[in-house]
Amino acid sequence: MEVVRADGRTPNQLRPLACSRNLLHRAHGSARWSQGDTIVLAAVYGPKAGTRKGENPEKASIEVIWKPKTGQTGKAEKEYEMILKRTLQSICLLTVHPNTTTSIILQVVGDDGALLPCAINASCAALVDAGIPLKHLAVAICCGLTEGGYVALDPTKAEEQKMRAFAYLVFPNSSHSVLPKALSAVDEEPGIITSVTHGLMLESHYINCLGHGHAACAKISEFLRKSLQTQFPGDLSKGT
Repeated sequence: MEVVRADGRTPNQLRPLACSRNLLHRAHGSARWSQGDTIVLAAVYGPKAGTRKGENPEKASIEVIWKPKTGQTGKAEKEYEMILKRTLQSICLLTVHPNTTTSIILQVVGDDGALLPCAINASCAALVDAGIPLKHLAVAICCGLTEGGYVALDPTKAEEQKMRAFAYLVFPNSSHSVLPKALSAVDEEPGIITSVTHGLMLESHYINCLGHGHAACAKISEFLRKSLQTQFPGDLSKGT
């Protein structure tokens, strides 16, 4: 008998997805991404001339600024900034605009679990909206490991608090169907872009998370592709 979660979803079922783009007129690109009641607004500014101290001037620099819904930026937010910067650097073509800085500002609108994957998905949509050259797109998912030993995708905040462990996984998504050729110049794509785990899980559990996460990201990839092919700004929602 299949497990039914508190909100009525099955373990492999995602919350409804929605994406809006081109919302902020002063930003070069923007996107609002939601997974259920977890909502993040991403704004892209740049590329602007010059890089920060310590950055390679022969490449473009990526700056990430995380703004929580309430309160000050703490240790967790700084960790999110670091993970996002490394993830976004890996998908951007940094040699196209050397000695420039592109800033991505993330504003948390709602946090009901799986916040970091939601922010990564919002960032990718905003980068495309800004016309930033990319190697490929990326899609992110949170896989939670319950006390019962099964994987629950896209957990709510209440579910996260009861999880034995969970993994944030970021997979590549082919950009050839939604981006101009000039913006998608790399044929080979990595199997996984970013993997961050919290808590203790066996290797077999992690491999199980990879399998479930990759399958879920295929659904998110299709949603993202349709969203980016939308010619005019607006909401695109899909129940999963």
